[in-house]
Amino acid sequence: MDKVTDDFKNIKETAAKAVTELIEAAHLKEGDILVVGCSSSEIKGERIGKGSDMNAAEAVYEGIKPILDEKGIFLAAQGCEHINRAIITERAALGPLDEVVNVVPQLHAGGSFTVTVYNNAKDPVALERIQADAGMDIGDTLIGMHLKPVAVPVRLSMKEIGCAHLTCARTRPKFIGGERAKYDMVLAGKVSAEEQKNV
Repeated sequence: MDKVTDDFKNIKETAAKAVTELIEAAHLKEGDILVVGCSSSEIKGERIGKGSDMNAAEAVYEGIKPILDEKGIFLAAQGCEHINRAIITERAALGPLDEVVNVVPQLHAGGSFTVTVYNNAKDPVALERIQADAGMDIGDTLIGMHLKPVAVPVRLSMKEIGCAHLTCARTRPKFIGGERAKYDMVLAGKVSAEEQKNV
């Protein structure tokens, strides 16, 4: 196996491991949405937006998409600033208030990962915004605008995919009330539903 092929194999395997850990830590379930921002340039060790690589993007996609599909979790890919960080996802992920916008991502106007997601989707749509349940930021693409309001950092066993810095987050509903209020620890992301039953 040559070094380039080996590199893409490592990217795929690391992405798969990262998304598996994130799903578990965030207690994601069927119907939830994971937003992914992915700079293939940063994965290769280049400056974001300066070295887009379809092979690197496809390696990440091939690592995470089958795992998300198996769990029934929707993938939402964040585009670069040239399409105002628009989201590409499946039409099936839309809520009743989501508004579809018209843009088809390109390599240098959207980025290689959004192009990959768009080209592989059954029924792709673009949105200006989404409120995802968790997020994976590969290469400091700044996905925070597409997460639900209360985001909590998630530390994984790996800190990079290729050469790109990896940052992940889960979200939780806002706590309301005061010191006498009782909270659902499943919604807070502190325990799984199964663990809460056993308490």
